[in-house]
Amino acid sequence: MKHIVKIITLLVTICALWMGLLQMSFAPSSHTWLLPIYFTVLLGCYGLLMVGVGLMRLPTCPREAALLQQDISEAKGFLKQRGVDVGSDYEE
Repeated sequence: MKHIVKIITLLVTICALWMGLLQMSFAPSSHTWLLPIYFTVLLGCYGLLMVGVGLMRLPTCPREAALLQQDISEAKGFLKQRGVDVGSDYEE
């Protein structure tokens, strides 16, 4: 919910600044009309950056990894008992 509030606040601020620039004519109108496109691209870059940072900071859980490997081994053993070829060359 916090991210939604941040994004909405950012969009409202951008819209207010854009409309203010259109009214005040400090910037050339050719550049002012392109500001929403620039801000959309900037928001997309920010989103990609946040996804990348989130993936880099993804915590590793050695205990959970060991439990997952144990579950995989149990599942392979169960399937081999039933006569199913799991098709994996990896053996523990």
